Amino acid sequence: MKVAILGTGAYGMAICSIARSNNLEIKMWTNSEEEKDMLLKMGKSNKVDYVIPKDIIITTDMKEAVVDSDIIMFVVPAEFTSSVAKELKKYYNNRQTVCIASKGIEQNTCLFLYDIVARKLETSNISVISGGTFASDIVKKEPCGLSLATRSKVAKERTIKALSNNYIKLRYTKDIIGTELCGAIKNVIAIASGMIDGMGYSRSTSAMFITESLNDIKNLIKTLGGNKKSILSFAGFGDLLLTSTSDNSRNYTLGKMIGEGKDRKEVANYIDNTTIEGLYTLKSIKKLLRNKKIKMPIIDLIY
Repeated sequence: MKVAILGTGAYGMAICSIARSNNLEIKMWTNSEEEKDMLLKMGKSNKVDYVIPKDIIITTDMKEAVVDSDIIMFVVPAEFTSSVAKELKKYYNNRQTVCIASKGIEQNTCLFLYDIVARKLETSNISVISGGTFASDIVKKEPCGLSLATRSKVAKERTIKALSNNYIKLRYTKDIIGTELCGAIKNVIAIASGMIDGMGYSRSTSAMFITESLNDIKNLIKTLGGNKKSILSFAGFGDLLLTSTSDNSRNYTLGKMIGEGKDRKEVANYIDNTTIEGLYTLKSIKKLLRNKKIKMPIIDLIY
């Protein structure tokens, strides 16, 4: 089985490590020549502690990366999903499965990533994975759980074959909306959770905030047509718990810096040099709620 991984960031490397453990043939794509050259020269990522096997191809040529792949992993930041899908369309065929590991909502259209990819590629052979997993834990082969959302039997079977093993558990669901919403909004909640901790409030206060957030997310899932039970999945409670309580979370770390009253330049420097999906998604979710005329005070407060 052949896999193409679009994105060479920390999570792209984590996906690569799983695929290698499952004995797949791997090609990785980046749009940055500088990034490609660095990875080939160093033989490892500077974003996560993973030594890249020498037989893995890293390229800036989209065609080379995907042309003969069975499954294509989307692991690029949410804001670039549309442009990457547009480029992929030139080489994609409907027999290939696309698995989306990115999380977020596009700002201009308020579309979830599944909808963007489905429209650009004109296919339903798509799966979504989401859950409480840090790239640093995956590459160490720590036991982790991911929700697998799809309505395609082929996509389900291929994603399980590509990613499931003795340390990665995939739990299947048909609820694409709930899975994607949980994965996107948890980054926003994590920023606020970090702010609360940074201001010195107790764990009791943090627990109250996270619980309130769970209830609000559950109601939003139902309002948008998803299954409210998804809040109890790996993509829901699992991811929210992990991302909202750990210094390994970039979103939580940003919030904590703000809560501690760090210098504005220090905060701005962190934002400029770190992929913080929660900032992008906050604007997206705020616009989505306004367009749908849905009230969600916790998002208004964070915004």
